[in-house]
Amino acid sequence: MPAEETTDGWPDVPGDTALTIHVPEADAWVRTGSRAHVTVVYPFLPLSRVDPATEADLRALFSATPPFTCVFSELRRWPGVLYLRPSPADPFRALTKALRERWPEAVPYRGIFGDEGLDPHLTLASGAGTDDLPSSAFERRLPLRSEIRSVRLIVTDGPGTGWRDAADYPLLGPS
Repeated sequence: MPAEETTDGWPDVPGDTALTIHVPEADAWVRTGSRAHVTVVYPFLPLSRVDPATEADLRALFSATPPFTCVFSELRRWPGVLYLRPSPADPFRALTKALRERWPEAVPYRGIFGDEGLDPHLTLASGAGTDDLPSSAFERRLPLRSEIRSVRLIVTDGPGTGWRDAADYPLLGPS
């Protein structure tokens, strides 16, 4: 969700960051103007607070996490949002939990949806007209399988500027 331009509830500010998992297999499906992704934590820390020690902590956290396979086979809706539910969802939740334990100030979606944020999801479309968008065009392409091998730190320069990659952290698992 962070790569979408929002003005209702959580306007992006310059230097906002997010930790996301890019799902390139779904890029062509997304109608939000962003890359296909599952958000792990948005917002994370302001970019000005992502110093070498933070980078080292992120590298350590993610490198201790093994890569995993995710299948998107279920299309769901919230009002104004069409999304895919990942299975399993627990690895995404575990990453969010680990980040929240280390950085409790990184409250998902600025607390709008409670301390835990939203269930893991990959937004396909959002905004006006989404509720009328037929799901059949997406459903006939399911299931979608993705190998999850890294988490990206992305940053925005503010509303309307989009998001850009700032760092990529591989998931390596125990060595």
